[in-house]
Amino acid sequence: MAYSLPSLRRCNLLLLLLLLLFCCCSSTLLSPTSSYAKKPTELVESVCKNTTTYAFCVDSLYSDPRTPTADAYVLAFVSFDLAYANATSTEAYVRALLGRRRGSSRRDEYSRLLERCERLYGKAVSALALALNDLDSETYSELASYAADSAREAGDCQAAFRGTAFRSPLTRMNRDLRALAGICIVVSNLFTAL
Repeated sequence: MAYSLPSLRRCNLLLLLLLLLFCCCSSTLLSPTSSYAKKPTELVESVCKNTTTYAFCVDSLYSDPRTPTADAYVLAFVSFDLAYANATSTEAYVRALLGRRRGSSRRDEYSRLLERCERLYGKAVSALALALNDLDSETYSELASYAADSAREAGDCQAAFRGTAFRSPLTRMNRDLRALAGICIVVSNLFTAL
């Protein structure tokens, strides 16, 4: 009786499956997706424990490569840069939503709500730009106020949809900007405590 070798096609398929299994398992074991792979620095720890969402704070700050070696000044730039990026991308998203609706001849309630959010996010972007300018000029007294303004604008955008027949398409973005602004406020307080 002769021994028959498995077909080449079957061997290739088996090797491919083993390779995929290995890649999936090794990526899960070797490259953690969370920022908790390393303990946050003492500065990040002291900031994030004073925010409403510790995990969001740590994950957000560590999304920037400057964070592991950041002092208070650099961490202020990181936090305000993150909030500014969120606000500008949300503002652009609202404009895109409005652009799709402007082809319609009638101006409906949903469009008016989006236009309100566009104006509010314009104000948030302006406030955060002022904060970044103040950081550049090493003027810290208004930082927390600018951050609070941006949080209020996001909250007002979300509130605009309450009591209407429409669900806000910006809920996550509004929540994120409010949380990022909260981080900015805590970081700003590092400068007023000096």
